[in-house]
Amino acid sequence: MAVNFDLNDLYAFRALTEYGSFKAAAEAICISQPALSRRIDKLETSLGVQLFERTTRRVNLTLAVRTFAPRAQQILADLEEAVLEVSDTRQSRSGLVTVACVPSAAYYFMPKVIARFQSRYPRVRIKLIDSSAGNVYDAVMKGQADFGLSFTGSPQPDVLFRTLVDETYVAACRHDHPLAARESLTWREFYTHPYVRLDKTSGNRNVLDQALTGITPDCQSVCETRHVTTLLGMVEAGLGIAAVPAMAMPRAGHPVLTSLALTDPTVKRNVGLLKRHGRELSSLASELEKLIFEVNALDG
Repeated sequence: MAVNFDLNDLYAFRALTEYGSFKAAAEAICISQPALSRRIDKLETSLGVQLFERTTRRVNLTLAVRTFAPRAQQILADLEEAVLEVSDTRQSRSGLVTVACVPSAAYYFMPKVIARFQSRYPRVRIKLIDSSAGNVYDAVMKGQADFGLSFTGSPQPDVLFRTLVDETYVAACRHDHPLAARESLTWREFYTHPYVRLDKTSGNRNVLDQALTGITPDCQSVCETRHVTTLLGMVEAGLGIAAVPAMAMPRAGHPVLTSLALTDPTVKRNVGLLKRHGRELSSLASELEKLIFEVNALDG
């Protein structure tokens, strides 16, 4: 069959597939909604098939083109990569990569990744959406982020999850705390000391509550907060010890903070990258994804 459409029509198709809204898709590729509609109509006429089902809230792919969508996205991704290889050197590449990330990974881990990425691609900007696990998922699904960095909860059929690390929760304390000389302590021992904790809106709190159903604290926490980063600030201020993911802790040599293992039981969480099913990353986003795994391997 003759190909009676052009790349602009494919870009319009990709944008509408990703954003699910004519308004959001038009804004993403900087054209008007009528112009976007014309490109979609042209593509549908050329292919001889309806591409989208329109509802009052969202635009969805029809069953007839479910296999066409990922192939079209891959064609555009391959073309963009080829153009970059021909026209640009690594140092001259520019653009924006947006990552949604839980605060426990954003505080110490992601700055190292971004610093390395900036040394390779100084003209590329990184936007970091640091928020709760639920908000990270929403940002990825709505196309507000290229990908997310979070921990697993209930499996989601519309999300691809690639494991980065299976990490444990540790006890954070000050270097001058009586526990600092120890290598580990049990959860029951943990709760005999003044402690600060995450509140019930935190995904990390949910992980801990599920794993520690048989352990009742001897006393109430000194304070509760929503984010691990705030929790570490309270530990630094001497308010008590805290249970935090190992990724949230600074490396050895921090002037104030240290950590020790928490046992009986050892509680773990699975941290990884979230991507929306069927969405192809840009070449720059793919480079950042690779670097995240490289830095994690070096830290490990």
